[in-house]
Amino acid sequence: MAKRFLTLNIGATTVSLAEYEAGAKGALTLVNYGTAKLGAPLDSGNAGTILSPALLEIVREKGIRPGKVAMSVSGQMVFPKFAAIPMAGGEEKFEQMVRYEIEQNIPFPIDEMVCDRQVLGDTENGDKSVMIVASKVDQIEALTSAVVSAGFSPELVDVSPIALTNAFRFNRPAEAEGCSVILDIGAKTTSLVIVEGDKLYNRSIPVAGNTVTKEISQAFGCSADEAEAVKIEKGYVSLGGVAEDEDEVADRVSKVCRAVLTRLNAEISRSINFYRSQQGGSAPTKLYLTGGSALLPQIDQFFVDSLQIEVEFFNPFESVAVSPKVNADALDADCALLAASVGLALHMTGAARFAINLLPPSIVAERAERAKIPVVAAAGVLLVAAFALAALALKNETDVIVAQRDAVAAKVSALSSFDRKIKAAEEKFALAEAEAGQVRRLLEARSVAVERGNAVRSALMPGMWIEKWEGGRVTVRYWKDRVKLTGGKTAGETVVEKLKGKSAVEPGSVKIADMSAIGKDGQVEQFTVEMKFK
Repeated sequence: MAKRFLTLNIGATTVSLAEYEAGAKGALTLVNYGTAKLGAPLDSGNAGTILSPALLEIVREKGIRPGKVAMSVSGQMVFPKFAAIPMAGGEEKFEQMVRYEIEQNIPFPIDEMVCDRQVLGDTENGDKSVMIVASKVDQIEALTSAVVSAGFSPELVDVSPIALTNAFRFNRPAEAEGCSVILDIGAKTTSLVIVEGDKLYNRSIPVAGNTVTKEISQAFGCSADEAEAVKIEKGYVSLGGVAEDEDEVADRVSKVCRAVLTRLNAEISRSINFYRSQQGGSAPTKLYLTGGSALLPQIDQFFVDSLQIEVEFFNPFESVAVSPKVNADALDADCALLAASVGLALHMTGAARFAINLLPPSIVAERAERAKIPVVAAAGVLLVAAFALAALALKNETDVIVAQRDAVAAKVSALSSFDRKIKAAEEKFALAEAEAGQVRRLLEARSVAVERGNAVRSALMPGMWIEKWEGGRVTVRYWKDRVKLTGGKTAGETVVEKLKGKSAVEPGSVKIADMSAIGKDGQVEQFTVEMKFK
């Protein structure tokens, strides 16, 4: 049976949520997707107020049901480091040296960071080539908390440039063996990735779409919004020379675009030289363009002229099937925004060559606690079974003792010498009865807990779930548009009425403690019920 899962790529100004289906032999199919603009440039301080509403907007418009999700953050949020580390001393020593590299090269205390590493391969000297990625815990926590508040459950936190690399290797395996450059030009930053076999180099360059908009704004003396509109309407990249556009505005905009991309080109050349000198890499033979700001007309020809290599727009769906339900025309326009989502999907299926996971400590700890629940439940069943077997053994032993006592009692008048044995047997019987009573009380307590749990669950309506249970306070959440109400009563009133009819609950004690809405437009509601159990 095909498995479905979600991917979420978080950019500086746009988020894209996609649903994939994994079939046999690693085949991937895009079955649904949606994108949404963020209300403001994203940072850790405003993630809760602008990311959650954007996700809920996609959920509402595209009908994508929240669930487990693989998410990626921009390369600007992480600190990448490439190092050659010897394996001498074993795995423990290797990990110590990785930690040392992090402490020496990351500009924050290590306990404030969430880190992961990926062994890329062997160097010419026999050391291990290692990619280390780190990000501030509070930044990742802010993003994952915003995703959780929208009803999703983060399974992994990847980095967009690395997810993009996995998508490239999947769609273009032959080219990935040579030396290629992938340029993801976003709004705030440009992610540069160099792929060559098992070698990998990436860097975030702070020259991107917003830089062009800012330069247009300054050149024309207009607002950022007006400059963005001019860029979209008349923007293209001038190819140089003496020729001028008859449209004066378009001509000026094209020259601004060229000036910004000339700065970007210089950073690209510097990065390629660094890669070749530090990692012994080859000269790239091809450049692949992607990202929302890579759609400027003539941008590909600009890089052909400036870098003197072949340039092509990257299509992440060459080897990924697309469901007939997906709008093909819309996908053509959004293709550049979904490249990283393919890499996230590959990461979820275990088919990604580079598997970085920056899941924050809070979620790791929460998942560990959830993993313990089946073990605790199994231990509880075994404990109850052990008590039951002990009770049965005690009962059998008690039956034997009683038979012995009766036989001795019949002979007591003639065999008074056995009087002390009879008293000892009676004391043992009393002890066995007391132990059996303890077992009975344990079993009764368990049945009471089960009865209370069943009473609350059976009072909930379809589409509701228990968010928290503390003593006699139960907090219930539900999607407002998925719970059908009848009789003019609220969801909370309906649940209260049902609880009052449960034998485990004191009817007069049931009441609503509070009720609130969560998410944009109150899509999720919750209420807390207080009650006393009998």
